Amino acid sequence: MWIFKFLPDSFFHAFGVIGILAILVSMFLKRIPFVDNYYIPIRIVGFVVMCFGIFFEGALYNNREWVARVKEMEAKVAAAEVESKKENIKIVQKIVVKQQIVKERGEDIIKYVDREITKYDNTCVIPKEFVKALNDAAKEVK
Repeated sequence: MWIFKFLPDSFFHAFGVIGILAILVSMFLKRIPFVDNYYIPIRIVGFVVMCFGIFFEGALYNNREWVARVKEMEAKVAAAEVESKKENIKIVQKIVVKQQIVKERGEDIIKYVDREITKYDNTCVIPKEFVKALNDAAKEVK
């Protein structure tokens, strides 16, 4: 709740205590002239203030629980970010290795095709070696 940011917790504790004190005064100190005349309104106001105090005590408890959960989740997120950075480094290394393998295989296939094509350039027949080289070039890299 927004009100917890501006007021100290003791304010809400005092609310409940003031309510209880108002009820006790209206019950036991009826001989005082002011209390004798207004003991019913004092008791009603005391109950209302006590109810608000109890409500705010529960709200304070709930707020503390949520703050604790938020801190716990922030710690988990921070740990996950650290783990994520480690995994990202591993993934980048794997990608670099695979790109290097693809580049090397591509260069090898280009050399092989150039070497074999020069043999059959004049006859214009598609040899089995060329088809094999083309199929090898289309294979998925693991």
